Amino acid sequence: MQCLGIDIGSTSIKGAVLDLEQRSVGSPVSSPFPAPISGLPEGWVEIESQAVCKSVDGVLTKLMDLAPDADRILFSGQMGGLILIDDRAQPLTNYISWRDQRTLAGSDSRESTFDEVRSRWEETGYFESLGNELQAGSTTTLLHWLHKQDRLLSRAMPVTIADFVIARLVGHPISMHATHAIGMLDLSRDVWHCEAFESVGLHDLKLPELAVTESSVGTVRRNGRDLEVFGSYGDQQCALRGAGLQRGELSVNISTGSQVSRRVETFQPGNYQSRKYFEGDYLDTITHLPAGRSLNVLVDLLTELARAEGVTLYDPWMSIQARVAEVTGTDLEVDLAFFKGPLGDRGSIRRITTENLSVGHLFLASFRAMADNAFQVAGRFDPTDWTSVVLSGGITQSSPLLRTLIEQQFSLPIRDAAGEETLLGLLEIARSI
Repeated sequence: MQCLGIDIGSTSIKGAVLDLEQRSVGSPVSSPFPAPISGLPEGWVEIESQAVCKSVDGVLTKLMDLAPDADRILFSGQMGGLILIDDRAQPLTNYISWRDQRTLAGSDSRESTFDEVRSRWEETGYFESLGNELQAGSTTTLLHWLHKQDRLLSRAMPVTIADFVIARLVGHPISMHATHAIGMLDLSRDVWHCEAFESVGLHDLKLPELAVTESSVGTVRRNGRDLEVFGSYGDQQCALRGAGLQRGELSVNISTGSQVSRRVETFQPGNYQSRKYFEGDYLDTITHLPAGRSLNVLVDLLTELARAEGVTLYDPWMSIQARVAEVTGTDLEVDLAFFKGPLGDRGSIRRITTENLSVGHLFLASFRAMADNAFQVAGRFDPTDWTSVVLSGGITQSSPLLRTLIEQQFSLPIRDAAGEETLLGLLEIARSI
């Protein structure tokens, strides 16, 4: 039996045919996620909603051709951000991405929207029950900004971009799965945190129905075929389900960003974020650790002069890996916190000498920093709760040295997840339905 899976990510929209009997994922079909609209104020990141639907339609059409007998489709998608829709699933705004930073803008006399929300939630004690979850591009932060700008219509419902796409496919708004509702739930009761919304002025907020199980949300008819639609589900939780994360294991994921997570049976607030997982469990996680995005800053620096002179390097990453392999050790120190996160917002390169200022030393020190960071933040969890490590993410798969450094730091059994973890997660959900 076959079904289809599509992940609506921040970089690409990727889908594959999922074989339930063979427990395998077919060759992915992908399309770039549409670029942000140009000409917006600094820090704003909005994407035209119909452009996303068009890209998803293209991927879906190709998958249906590859699997003529498939009768269901599952989605996962990026969390945070929002698009406002009406009760007919018509868009009232563009998709405002989780990468949007408008809520950080303040003035000399007024604090930012982000700071207003955080201060109010800390004063009321709601922040902990929300899972300590708040970012500049979080749904509630953006809703508060829209409310202050008188742009939050009474008929408007906030949904994720993946839920919007599905709503357009099936012709009506759908429920939001709890894995998508990060920073919006009272995790002590697993319900919408209406008191927290009201504390920041969001009275009578129109919210989707909350779903805690994986069930059908509608049917899409395409080219004479009916597909039953399931989803969508949070992409982080989907990826960890695809990695087979169990209680008692620590997940270390290193790709564009990096996260360290554990799966637990009950809500246990602490110095980390907490989210809903599958099968009634919760996910404790530390996100936004510096990883691939920060490495790309270094690559851009190293290739800047070549670009300026019109020279295209064939494969910078292959050359970097080769240079790193030539270095056995380094006293160079790199702090990759070039972007705001739990480890700061100012990176650095230290202890530079004429002997160690090279590509090999620079990236060896960077890989070591990523391994050190993962080990450091893992200390926020009770060490008795996990006895092994699940390693996932594109960078660990492409860099054996990074895997070795992580193994040396943790001194625990390490299990490597297979590639395409998010699509594998959709496969596991499909097998359980």
